[in-house]
Amino acid sequence: MLNNELEEFLDETGNLRFEDDATLVDYVERNVRENGDTLAYRYLDFSRERDGEAIDLTWAQFGKRLRAVAARLQQVTKPGDRVAILAPQSLEYVIGFFASLYASTVAVPLFSPDEPGHTDRLVGVLADCQPAAILTSTKSAEAVRDFFSDRPARDRPRVIAVDAVPDSVGSAWTPPEASRNNLESVAYLQYTSGSTRVPAGVEITYQAVAANVLQIYDCIEIDRNARGVTWLPMFHDMGLLTVILPALGGRYITIMSPMAFVRRPGRWIKELAADADNSPTFAAAPNFAYEHAAARGLPKDGEELDLSNVIGLINGSEPVTVSSMRKFNEAFAPYGLSEKAIKPCYGMAEATLFVSATQRDNKAKISYVDRDKLNAGEFVEVAEGTDNSVAQVSCGQVALSEWAVIVDHESATELADGRVGEIWLHGINMGVGYWNKDGETRETFHNVLANPLPEGSHAEGVPADGTWMRTGDYGVYYDGELYITGRVKDLVIVDGRNHYPQDLESSAQEASVAIRPGFVAAFAVPANQLPDEVFEGDFSGLARDADDASEQLVIVAERPGRKADPREVADAVRATIAGRHGVMARDVLLVPNGSIPRTSSGKIARRATKAAYIDGTLRGGYQQTAFPDAGE
Repeated sequence: MLNNELEEFLDETGNLRFEDDATLVDYVERNVRENGDTLAYRYLDFSRERDGEAIDLTWAQFGKRLRAVAARLQQVTKPGDRVAILAPQSLEYVIGFFASLYASTVAVPLFSPDEPGHTDRLVGVLADCQPAAILTSTKSAEAVRDFFSDRPARDRPRVIAVDAVPDSVGSAWTPPEASRNNLESVAYLQYTSGSTRVPAGVEITYQAVAANVLQIYDCIEIDRNARGVTWLPMFHDMGLLTVILPALGGRYITIMSPMAFVRRPGRWIKELAADADNSPTFAAAPNFAYEHAAARGLPKDGEELDLSNVIGLINGSEPVTVSSMRKFNEAFAPYGLSEKAIKPCYGMAEATLFVSATQRDNKAKISYVDRDKLNAGEFVEVAEGTDNSVAQVSCGQVALSEWAVIVDHESATELADGRVGEIWLHGINMGVGYWNKDGETRETFHNVLANPLPEGSHAEGVPADGTWMRTGDYGVYYDGELYITGRVKDLVIVDGRNHYPQDLESSAQEASVAIRPGFVAAFAVPANQLPDEVFEGDFSGLARDADDASEQLVIVAERPGRKADPREVADAVRATIAGRHGVMARDVLLVPNGSIPRTSSGKIARRATKAAYIDGTLRGGYQQTAFPDAGE
């Protein structure tokens, strides 16, 4: 439990409560009053200096900028209007997000239109939320205005460059009125995409975001001495929550751009390292980032690095792999990194972000289970190295004041520990629905658990008529911990047998060194939708039949650049998958680096990959640049 700092937010039962009607605006204002001269945010700009140029913002400076931009917004918007943030990764982005809350408008964190590959998503989101104003930076203002230039003048939102608003405007700011309704009103829309690729904005209330911040604090035991480091894009839920964290506690957050990390991951590692006063540090990143940092983020010979102060590295937004954790730990253990530092977690935008994680004092738990029984819905642990075993990484314990049940969704019946089912969630951190999508909101957020377990129910404490959010994820409780086994919609069903795609992808990756680690997609395609090349080869064992809709396994993998005989690689993949999983891969397609679609958080976008496979663009070696966020 997080020391006395959390106690002001707990009720007599030990659950979170917010009775003083304070919102994020009030917490920021408190920091401005009480910690004005201390650092709130630091941005490391690597555009001009190889080692980065630090741009600092104290709480007093932050508050002054927020009041000015908010007052400008209040001149051109009314409470409840949507305000989109279309800015590059910067302090202006942070100011823009919080200023929209200061103005009592609904923030919509997005990205600058001059970022490549995002145009379609941006068009769809803006059409859905209809912003009255756009907050950007002087650097991106021209690109933003060009983006809206084809609209009639009366239909264009007002564009405001955050860094061009004078501080003096802040004297006209009108603070939001304190009321209970403020806590339950929508603070921002976190856009994610559904399986149809239509953007959906999760409505996050002031209460939900404050609760989720405290839930993260409680799990990792962050206190006011701890500082964070992030490179995650701020339009992504994990990146956004990281920059919101200081509002309710902790020291400051150091921010850099995603590109700065990708080009030189050692920059992130260096900032995680101990500073002069050895303050504890924390960060969050998807699984691929740890693999990337282990491969390319090590210090040069003779450089000093001390990671003994790292208290928590949240690993989430995509399935956590044993190999990536092992590589990261082995790479940085010589520099003092604790084996307890990596915290596999589970979360999603519909829960604001955070659902569960390995707690601060615990090492990430790995269980080896029988593959066939897992595919049949039963979690049966076996010894490591046992034939037909598969590793599963625990996502730890569900957060304070949050509930997760494992459900047979057809009967709304809770399943016993050890049985795999769909994960349903309940808590004050949950989003209240999807913006402008009443049908999807009812289907996703308004479910009732008809049959909780009579004993040992994980729904204990939730009212009988409490509503539950369907995650679309398969999971299981085992030995008191929550494991995520896969996506309901991604499940590969071939010959009547279930296969988790990440399990198939892991096997394919291990089959050949000519496959790029972490860049493999497995999915099923009806036989009559397979391309002609599959039937022309002598390896498929299939004949073209327009009536054959049987599901066939396809593996798409990126090659790392080295020359290799694609036939030999395909044969190795087929042999490994047939031996381990008892299923034939009808097509094994090798594609160039960068071909497989990925989401904004770096996950493999399986459904987008499948669509590109069927329409032929992947086989043509098309270089994928977009982040489709296809509901993965």
